[in-house]
Amino acid sequence: MSIVKLNNNGVKNATAFGSITGLGSMTFIKKLTASSSATLSFVDGASSVVLDNTYKEYLFTFNNMHPASDNVTFQVGFRDGSTDYDATKTSTFFRAYHLEDDSGAVLEYVTAQDLAQSTNFQSLTEGTGGDNDQSCSGTLHLFNPSSTTFVKHFIATVNNAHAVNLSENLYVAGYCNVTAAIDAVQFKFSSGNIDAGDICLYGIA
Repeated sequence: MSIVKLNNNGVKNATAFGSITGLGSMTFIKKLTASSSATLSFVDGASSVVLDNTYKEYLFTFNNMHPASDNVTFQVGFRDGSTDYDATKTSTFFRAYHLEDDSGAVLEYVTAQDLAQSTNFQSLTEGTGGDNDQSCSGTLHLFNPSSTTFVKHFIATVNNAHAVNLSENLYVAGYCNVTAAIDAVQFKFSSGNIDAGDICLYGIA
């Protein structure tokens, strides 16, 4: 009987796997911090370009986005070369939630929050609470925004502290149905300011 010896060398030490050595890295680009802010916008500035063809995938992470108003929706809009964040979008939206008092739990599609060839902002949450301890946190992936050939796909996953005291896990996906490049992204609540929270942008090589 032959014995195979294993050691504790991790994947990071492997050299024989081309697919492993070719894995992309995540590069921090920019951080925006809210302080009673109407919007947070990732837009090209005089000293830096935040969305260009350097990366085929961009990742936004948003942490403890706390609204100034109660029972509002955290939203995202995409700009396709104009001055408005109104790129045409088609999307899906579904959720799972569980009430704090354990009186109910649901997994369902939410037709009211999806978009069909709409220029409206895309909802990432619903009913985010304005209590001092309530907020929403999550991620948004935007794929190849500089492409002038294909639609621009996005996928978001968010956990939300709802105004009626439930934990809500939200899944949103869709595409900007434009061939123009997406050159800026804006986040806001449906009503009132972003009282606190921060959003970081990373490029995926």
